[in-house]
Parts: sequence; structure tokens; C-alpha cells
Amino acid sequence: MSEKDTISLHLVREALLQSCPPGAASAQVLTKVGIDPALLAQPDARVSATTYARLWRLLARRSDDEFFGMDPRKLKSGSLAFLCRACMAQPTLAAGLETGLGFLSLMLEHLPAQLVRQQSLAEIVLLEPETEPRRAFTYFTYWMIVHGVACWLAGRRIPILAIELRCPPPDFCDDYRVMFSDNLRFNRPRTRMIFSADCLDLPIKRSPQELQRFLAHAPANILVKYRDPESLATRIKHDLRQLPPDTWPETEALAASLCISASTLRRRLAEEGQTYQGLKDSVRKELAIVWLAEPQISFAEIAVRLGFADVSSFYKAFRKWSGSNPGHYRSLILNDIG
Repeated sequence: MSEKDTISLHLVREALLQSCPPGAASAQVLTKVGIDPALLAQPDARVSATTYARLWRLLARRSDDEFFGMDPRKLKSGSLAFLCRACMAQPTLAAGLETGLGFLSLMLEHLPAQLVRQQSLAEIVLLEPETEPRRAFTYFTYWMIVHGVACWLAGRRIPILAIELRCPPPDFCDDYRVMFSDNLRFNRPRTRMIFSADCLDLPIKRSPQELQRFLAHAPANILVKYRDPESLATRIKHDLRQLPPDTWPETEALAASLCISASTLRRRLAEEGQTYQGLKDSVRKELAIVWLAEPQISFAEIAVRLGFADVSSFYKAFRKWSGSNPGHYRSLILNDIG
């Protein structure tokens, strides 16, 4: 993870909230990991992801809890290591997730979880007691651990289609969208993460040496790699979101608007591991999953909004993006299944 990857001070405050008393103690902790305590008063301040990881490790050691004191039961030091060892002994990601979720359900009192497969979609559902919802940071820390370990086990990023949470939206959501998905929905009946079920069949082939390297760099390597907010790809996606898809520029026109040549545009995107077509598909998928959560918007209208010639073209594209057809996705997201 490069040093350009950064974490908002909002999340630093959240990490300190239940794991370290305010005042001199928190100032001492921040100074020890290389964070100027004065930054807490700056709403737009950010720290590197590796610095945030040092804070996580220090707080875990001080309290013997790798979950920031956010559950009545501690997630004691060494829990992440045990979780990884137990999961990597399984043949597939599905079995690994079942094992990992079972372990976390035993360790954490308020966050029992279940893996559910619904045809071409899968979801991890938190089976919470009928109490007040946890704060958003608690849920997102849980997803960070589960999703980060799952990606390591599979050897690839597991794309998240949507995350729903029982809690109201926090004051700050930007980093959560970058970490997980642009499709975050709050004040929902259940807390769950939805992704394509074909990921569950991926084999787990991790060696003890790979585990040792992974744990040596944890938890920095389970903080999902951040997009560079100044990257060309991020700028282009932002601009695309402001326009109807049927008015999106072709490559040459986009390049001209950026005052560069088309070949330079392709090269710079390639350096970021992106293509213009891939960026357009990504924004179309983001828009589609948001509109599919609104039952009054028909599939035909979504197809038109996205610039497709007909509904069948939209169906084909959505299946390619998500591994699911739009009808099944809508049924799951609207709680009509299971």
C-alpha cells in the first residue's frame, strides 16, 4: 500500500472513541504513532494508511482488543492471525468465509453473522439482536476485516455490489465509499454486504509463508487500497456522473476536453490500471444498482437512463458487471427473497 493512500482524521477519531480516553492519553497515543494531536481539530486532515494501521496495532496492544473496544467481548490480540489460519485451511472461499464468520460470531457478542447464497448473488448478513444499531464505524470495521481477509484468501479483490446498514448515515462517508462501494444504504432493516456468488467458488491456495508475510503487514494490508483522489480516473468518473450516459464523450472528445491527445489519455489511464470503457462501465453499474433499489423505476427506464438501446442490452451488461440479472438483484435488495 503506497503512502499516497490516506485515511480521514474522522476515522482516527472513531478509532479512539471507545478504545482510548480523550485528553492526554489519546494525545500520547497519537504522538507515538506519528500523528500530530492538533490534526484532530482539522476536519479535512488525513493521515497515511500505514500510520492508521500503526494506530490500530497500538490500540489493540494497549487494550488487548483488535476491535477498538466496540463489543462487550474483546477480539483479543492474535484473533486476526487465528482467523486467517482457520480460513486458509478450507478449500474454497465459501468454506473459508463460513469458518471465519463462525469464529467472529463466537468472539463478538453483538455481531453474529451468516453467509447466504441466493442463486447468483451472495450476502453476509449480521444477525443482530433487536437493540439499537451499532455506530457506522463498528459495522465498517467489521466489513474491513471480513472483506480484507476474503480478498487475501482469494488472491483478488471481491467487488462489493452494495452494503446496507441498520444505522443512520454518519457525518462522514467518503472513505467508506472508497473502501467498499458507492452503493451504501442506511437505516435499513438488516446490516449486510452483497456480492456476486461466483466469488464463493474461488479456491484458497495460501501457504504458511504467505500467511506469515500477510500477518507481518496486517492490518495495513486489509485496509482496501484507496483511489488517489487526484487521479485521472477519479476525475473522469466524477465528470461522467454529472452527465446523462447518452451524452458521455467519445475518447477523442474527452481527450480534447482535458487538453491532451487520445493516445496520452489511454496511456495515462493504463498507468493507473484503467481504461475509458472500464470507467464508463463502472459508473453505469453504480447508477444501475442505485436505481434498482427504487422499485418505482422500471427496467426499461433504467436502460434508457443508462443509454442502452433496449432492455435486453441492459440485462446482458448488468449480468456481465455483477453476475446477476437485474430482476434477481432487485428482489434481493428489496428483501423479496428468502
